[in-house]
Amino acid sequence: MGELKKKDYEDLLEPMQEELTCMARWVAKTGARVLVIFEGRDTAGKTGVIHAILQRLNPRQCRAVALPKPTEREQGQWYFQRYIANLPAAGEIVLFDRSWYNRAGVERVMGYASEDQVRAFLAQAPTFEKLLVTDGLLLFKYWLTCDQEEQERRFAERRDDPMKRWKLSPVDLEARGKYAAYTEAREAMLAATHTPESPWTLVDFNDQRRGRLTVIRNLLDRMPDTRVDVPPLDLPPLKDKPLKERFGLVEPLHPYPKA
Repeated sequence: MGELKKKDYEDLLEPMQEELTCMARWVAKTGARVLVIFEGRDTAGKTGVIHAILQRLNPRQCRAVALPKPTEREQGQWYFQRYIANLPAAGEIVLFDRSWYNRAGVERVMGYASEDQVRAFLAQAPTFEKLLVTDGLLLFKYWLTCDQEEQERRFAERRDDPMKRWKLSPVDLEARGKYAAYTEAREAMLAATHTPESPWTLVDFNDQRRGRLTVIRNLLDRMPDTRVDVPPLDLPPLKDKPLKERFGLVEPLHPYPKA
């Protein structure tokens, strides 16, 4: 199966984004709380799929969360504490670009967390998520899969493109040589945290456009019936004249001197 062309991708994405707006309208009306977690290797495509989901949605209702390195104070908190502050309230949709699963992935492989801390996390995460789901939170967890060859191609693309260079961090570069270790950590994480209350969904992201469509379709299909009647919206005629007729309009300045 060849890579999905941009035009075909956009044609397929547009009706799904319309469905997403309907979903967001349902979330606002019902007071639902929706949390979508995106995990995967460096360059897997987490940021891209989040952008595709949020592109047409109200940013006051729907937001992405990508937390930076924990502060000294946060390092002294219960591990889940700083993530709790970013959970959705009623009527909100939150997409995590990486999440508390950092502990089972990058922190474990790069030695930022001890094995005791990792074991504690893997034991606590299913219980923590069960509490969230039992309280009514709609939780979806996606792991975006990417082969090592494709990951290397994307690393090179980021290295060579000044507009994408910011995506390469020192940790990313150091992690390149630890592909097998990340695979082992991922398998241990999936085995411990794939539960009936909060299962994982793995999506092939070697073709990022096809992967985005797969994630969005899966998310929409797993939501409750989100149809909400939209009342007609009429625009009554203006009572006053337009401002340009009342006060005049100054011609905009040309950005560059005319030759």
